Amino acid sequence: MESCDVLIVGGGPAGSSCAWGLRTSGLDVVVLDKHVFPRDKVCGGWITPQVLAKLEIDPADYARGRTLQPITAFRVGCIGDGAVETTYGEPVSYGIRRREFDDYLLKRSQARLLLGTALTSLARGNGGWIVNDRIQARVVVGAGGHFCPVARLASAKKTHEQAVVAQEIEFEMNGEQLAGCHVRRDTPELYFCPDMKGYGWCFRKGDILNVGLGRADLNRLPAHVAGFLEFLNTSGRISFEVPPLHGHAYLLHGMSTRTVIDDGLLLVGDAAGLAYEQSGEGILPAAESGLLAARIIAEVAGLYDSERLEKYRALLGSRRQPLLMGIGHFIPSQLIDFLARQLLKSRWFVRDVVLNQWFLHGSPQRDEIRRQRVGETI
Repeated sequence: MESCDVLIVGGGPAGSSCAWGLRTSGLDVVVLDKHVFPRDKVCGGWITPQVLAKLEIDPADYARGRTLQPITAFRVGCIGDGAVETTYGEPVSYGIRRREFDDYLLKRSQARLLLGTALTSLARGNGGWIVNDRIQARVVVGAGGHFCPVARLASAKKTHEQAVVAQEIEFEMNGEQLAGCHVRRDTPELYFCPDMKGYGWCFRKGDILNVGLGRADLNRLPAHVAGFLEFLNTSGRISFEVPPLHGHAYLLHGMSTRTVIDDGLLLVGDAAGLAYEQSGEGILPAAESGLLAARIIAEVAGLYDSERLEKYRALLGSRRQPLLMGIGHFIPSQLIDFLARQLLKSRWFVRDVVLNQWFLHGSPQRDEIRRQRVGETI
């Protein structure tokens, strides 16, 4: 039987960040994933500068042969209405392709890779875990996303969770589609549902277009998606029919009931339900939780009982009620449509609340640009 110290199930940003964080720990780390990389991944595919900083990624180095689309502006509005454009003048985020990004992170993790192999069984044995009846690991890290098999197999009971459900597509546009696309490369477009239970996006990365919509509401998602796509056509943003969209789901931080630690077990990223409450972004929480899990695993020096791993759960932060994706549940329906449309017409609200707080999370570039502009007006 093969053995290792740490088995990470899932080779996405959470799993590869954990493996990379353990690269100097002296531990034998294996990453298992059912896919062979590079592989396609349903995701909006944009990262904030904090992701690059946390993972010590040199943008110039990464951009060689890969997509790294600078984002310097946004168009934000309500589906069915116009949009407010906000320009920063400098990159405040970057568009990436997940098949490239995830492959890059995994290959540089320095872990042993066991790809093209799904997790089919997980049982306690020999002071740790026996995986697939062939791998013995002292600690297992579940990094397989919302449907992570570790989260499923290690859970003794099923609980209802309010997930965000989404449909999206990323595809390379042909000549006719390029001519009919009026979305600028440096300006993602975000359009909120009038009930504020979700939003749609249209994001161009060179000749690649990513379109989708997510909602913290399981009802009538296809109808909302169809309405959004019709809006993009009638408003002149795109003049062609997009290919069929693909579905996925994730949990917002504060809405998950999953137990993120147990004896010899931790969950990271979307497996732990850590997506940002306001925007649904999952890549930064994935990287942060993966690195944090690596730090705790190294610190406990082989004693992987839940008492020592409790520090990981504590450091993930306190649970908070969602501010955006679920806000429609807390305001009377007769008011939410009016308020949403009015607020999303306000340049101040769009810039300082929706973008700076909800989506950019106080990026260093944005703060510096703002300080410079304030200084210029004094």
